[in-house]
Amino acid sequence: MFGSLQGTTAQQLLPQYNIDPTVITSVIFIEDGIAYRESTAALKICRHLDGGWKLFYALMIIPAFLRDGIYKWIGRNRYKWFGKQESCMLPTAEQRKRFVE
Repeated sequence: MFGSLQGTTAQQLLPQYNIDPTVITSVIFIEDGIAYRESTAALKICRHLDGGWKLFYALMIIPAFLRDGIYKWIGRNRYKWFGKQESCMLPTAEQRKRFVE
């Protein structure tokens, strides 16, 4: 399941995990009662995806401070490399089932 950091579910969960919503600049992934951020969150998400994405989980062997630096560098340059959409896609009915709100 996933949802917006501005949504009601996130507003209820963030205090439980001592996460200040005003300083979040990245993805948050909660699994087994633990909240993960930045590269750790992204790699743990990859582990749950289909296909070759699972292979990225092997990057967990790299220390978090190095991974997070690369993660932030990619984040700063993503629009330059991949472009920016003028509008967001609308989720299909199947995708909407995966949103928490």
